[in-house]
Amino acid sequence: MVTGVLFDFSGTLFRVEPVESWLRAVLDACGVRMSGAEVQRTAAALAAAGALPGGSTPQRVPDELAGAWAARDSTAALHRTAYTGLSRQVRLPDPGLHDALYDRHKTPEAWQPYPDTAPVLAELHARGVAVGVVSNIGWDLRPVFSAHGLAPYVDAYVLSYEYGIQKPDARIFALACKELGLAPEEVLMVGDDRGADGGAAGIGCGVFFVDHLPRSERPDGLRPVLKLAGDGTGRQSDTRSP
Repeated sequence: MVTGVLFDFSGTLFRVEPVESWLRAVLDACGVRMSGAEVQRTAAALAAAGALPGGSTPQRVPDELAGAWAARDSTAALHRTAYTGLSRQVRLPDPGLHDALYDRHKTPEAWQPYPDTAPVLAELHARGVAVGVVSNIGWDLRPVFSAHGLAPYVDAYVLSYEYGIQKPDARIFALACKELGLAPEEVLMVGDDRGADGGAAGIGCGVFFVDHLPRSERPDGLRPVLKLAGDGTGRQSDTRSP
């Protein structure tokens, strides 16, 4: 019986802003002017480069970034190196914009929860189901949850860069289960990446996958989790109308 749920962050509970919005926000903050056509062209190039963490996968990772890319979520330094390196494949009016873009993506303003994130987390909390966040990431996402009023619903955060362990390594899921005080068989892992998040199955967790889609295209992808979770005491809850 599921008495604890682990969630991935990006593409599962939250969605990062579109690349063009990301770029425009930084240009405005830095006082840099570009024409609308230039912004669109540059945003498309940044998207192709995979420069926005939580956005599209790079079409090609340059050889000189291959090592940093493979281990990007294991330390904060490698995460910055990998993503600013991808950004620098695109020419910008001011070289300082590359670091500014990276810094922008770490702000709460750059992230929005999926429409059903708050109600699902609130319902799990009300049932007494333990909730954790397990993320491959290079920075502290706790302020994002706080800014969006979701921190009260999360009991534990296990972030790859704080442990030097990346999903799908079974150790990160074992750490998360330990943080919740539960055996893996009592825990459901919810994520959007079958390769990374599916690693939880290796220690006996259940797994449930959602699609990494824009918020408007996935209004209720998390709702089935309520049918899979118990009430925190091992009893299945009545969730006929989640």
